[in-house]
Amino acid sequence: MPDIRTTATRRVAAGIAVAALTLGLAACGSDGGSDAAAPAAADAKGTVVIGAQSNGAAKEITLTVPEVAAIRAELPKSVLDSEQLVIGLGFLPAGSPPIGYVGADQKTITGSEPDLGRLIAAVLGLKPVLSNATWDNLFVGIDSGKTDVGFSNITDTEQRKEKYDFASYRQDNLGFEVKKSDTWNFDGTYRSLAGKTVAVGAGTNQEKILLTWQSELKADGKKLTIKYFQDSNSTYLALGSGRIDAYFAPNPSIAYHGTQTAGSPNATRGAGKFSGAGASLQGLICATAKKDSGLAKPLADAINHLIKNGQYAQWLAAWNLANEAVPASLVNPPGLPLTNS
Repeated sequence: MPDIRTTATRRVAAGIAVAALTLGLAACGSDGGSDAAAPAAADAKGTVVIGAQSNGAAKEITLTVPEVAAIRAELPKSVLDSEQLVIGLGFLPAGSPPIGYVGADQKTITGSEPDLGRLIAAVLGLKPVLSNATWDNLFVGIDSGKTDVGFSNITDTEQRKEKYDFASYRQDNLGFEVKKSDTWNFDGTYRSLAGKTVAVGAGTNQEKILLTWQSELKADGKKLTIKYFQDSNSTYLALGSGRIDAYFAPNPSIAYHGTQTAGSPNATRGAGKFSGAGASLQGLICATAKKDSGLAKPLADAINHLIKNGQYAQWLAAWNLANEAVPASLVNPPGLPLTNS
């Protein structure tokens, strides 16, 4: 049975699959159970195009990222000898804008996750080889050694640490989406939701959090109304018509929807975020490698090099995810506890 964070990650894909299909971003591959290689958005060695073929979800920029010999030297011999970094993605069958999907040319894998993989490969002096699969087969690839590292919005949990090593690179956040004209903002506490009507996906991590807040408000003599809709289109119709005040969803999907509606009568914006791990722990999204593979430290060092040199901030800003920045990449940081993972 999948843990609650796995369920939430899957529902990021499900919740915005309709938008992806509307944009004509159907993923490639013969079926949802097999890996599908895709070309990298790179030109010369050390040149990485961020947001290539993103169909407006990102601002396309070109970054020059030279190899760092000292970090490359930390790599396991098997990876050095292969001269490539096999990057596992779990975005079949429909893709998950903005974190990973097939671009406007119907062949380039684009998104914040594959772009970070390309940047890290450049620091390591390796050729990025993208392998897109279903969520389950992403981990099969890591377990079998076919895949070096997964970049697929993977949350650090103590349960997963039994099999994998992590290098953190982004906060795992949920967020509130409102009409752009709405002045309300979530202040980080459940009390700011008093009197609000909020939509949420059934069976998700965010639903669990919202139901807890609803109970706490009820104990205070106040009301939070929770609404459920069959799909994201219905949710956004309700938001646009004022039948709901906000939508509580994964922060990346909110960022993506904001870029797609900008300038339209139905423009939306993010109105505050909350850790996917709850109030007591900041959830973290991590590069994920097989346990004891020797990859976690060079991956973290590569990320920290990108942070120090500014390319990390440029990558996040291009994908409208600057509010999920971390100050540093950590190897195997505290993860979602076994009691809640």
